Amino acid sequence: MDVTRYVQSMHAYCPFLEASAARGLTRWTVYEIATGAGRHAVEAELFHAAVDAAERVRLPERRQGALLCENVVVLDGSSDLDHRKLMAWPHWALKHLYGPVGIMFGKFARGVQERDRAGRNIPLAPFSFLAVRTSVRRLDPIFLKDTPDLSSVVAAANDDGRDVFEKIPCDWKMVREWASSLPAPRKH
Repeated sequence: MDVTRYVQSMHAYCPFLEASAARGLTRWTVYEIATGAGRHAVEAELFHAAVDAAERVRLPERRQGALLCENVVVLDGSSDLDHRKLMAWPHWALKHLYGPVGIMFGKFARGVQERDRAGRNIPLAPFSFLAVRTSVRRLDPIFLKDTPDLSSVVAAANDDGRDVFEKIPCDWKMVREWASSLPAPRKH
């Protein structure tokens, strides 16, 4: 899978991506949905793949500030599952679990138009993926304006090495149940 052209098209929208890619700090892991896999099984696998990516970003010897970015690509050869919906619950849970330690998650669904923080359309993603990176405290709370509590948490985040699963087991069913209890984003 060649991601070069897409990554280059995103340089104008992400201030750190060009330097990250040039230093080999933008990495890609591919998760292929198994034929016949159900939505909950895929959500669980995506969640665990993104947890692995987040923990790689958190490793002390790998900390590169805002430049390290791990991306979990979702490939789907035969399923008609909606990738945006598949990524929604894992994304929601992950950003709340890892926000306090300064890890950000983005979700990009193949062919879905997204906007940057200035409201400009960004290039369409040629594949679906979850992006995982260290937060930039002065910029990232803007991305979380619809979730003001989480925005405040990220603004004050500190990765002190804590286990983000200290109070909840790393079990998808339990994590999803916990995530469903969180305050819903504000609607505009």
